[in-house]
Amino acid sequence: MKLTIERATLLSSLVHVQSVVERRNTIPILANVRIDAHGGDRLRLTATDMDLAVVDEAEATVEQEGAVTTTALTLYDIVRKLPDGAQVSMQLEGGDSGHLDLVSGRSRFRLSCLPIAEFPVMADGELPHAFTLPREHLRRLIDKTRFAISTEETRYYLNGIHLHRAEDQDGTARLRAVATDGHRLSCADVALPEGADDLPGVIVPRKTVAEVRKLIDDGDEPVSVALSETKIRFEVGAASLTSKLIDGTFPDYERVIPRGNKNIMTIASGGFAEAVDRVSSISTDRSHAIKLSISPGQVTLTANSPDTGTATEELDADYGAEPLEIGLNARYVMDVAGQIESDSIRFFFADAGSPSLIRDTGDSGALHVIMPLRV
Repeated sequence: MKLTIERATLLSSLVHVQSVVERRNTIPILANVRIDAHGGDRLRLTATDMDLAVVDEAEATVEQEGAVTTTALTLYDIVRKLPDGAQVSMQLEGGDSGHLDLVSGRSRFRLSCLPIAEFPVMADGELPHAFTLPREHLRRLIDKTRFAISTEETRYYLNGIHLHRAEDQDGTARLRAVATDGHRLSCADVALPEGADDLPGVIVPRKTVAEVRKLIDDGDEPVSVALSETKIRFEVGAASLTSKLIDGTFPDYERVIPRGNKNIMTIASGGFAEAVDRVSSISTDRSHAIKLSISPGQVTLTANSPDTGTATEELDADYGAEPLEIGLNARYVMDVAGQIESDSIRFFFADAGSPSLIRDTGDSGALHVIMPLRV
């Protein structure tokens, strides 16, 4: 194998694939990226952790076709540190278990390789459900929900985003993403894409969600999605990500969404989030508890800690119901506030012991639920 590629082009592809590689691996080949140089002057890079595989292609000048695997993070680190505009030459010496010579200007590197035969291949299988989704729609589904994904491995079925077909209140079909960790829940809808009418409900793993979000960070091309009940594939431009799905049943989240919370508070989103952040500096316990004391026209935020002291801040709020005190996790509140795009955020309360419903006043297609705390 022998080829030359522009540094920025190679780096762009390496960014997509190297983050799949775990920094600690008991299987040495999983620390490597597979490099395939083939006809048509194309370079293909592949990385996998056995549950998730990312493939990206880039233009290169291929003098001799071939394939090799080499340490992904080392290659990425080298290319990242090369100067802008540099040309990178790669040549395989001694077969696919030999070494890869990388030359750029006066810089020369020799990287160890492992045999191609050891590199695992993730078979796609049949993916009968396929549709195309605008990139901004997928960004929305991820950003509005992923912070609520559980990190508790014992409840593995909560370790991802539940993607499924749903209907809104007027019966319109929607593509919905939901995430919950048992203490909070976030839900977002977008228009149901053509071809997704018979979409099965699936759970996309947390790591896959993070990698897909990186793939769609820049650009505006649509995303092609294909899936079965066990696997899902996202294609964005020249990049492709294939992942196993979580084999489990997502809970009936509709049951925990409050429907009758009649005490409504509307408040400026930016000022509220900043105040919560300031007051929560005092809260040192694991729950990051703050108390909201709500009365007509205002809300008082309070945090107490036997170790650090007390914090209080008052804010103007649009509230006309009976006075109410409720405890909430400050970090959960700030996570939700970070996704509010309009100038105000609206809370729907029942009482101090019931879940709170939170909405963006300018976005009817997203909602958040936070369980109360005792304060």
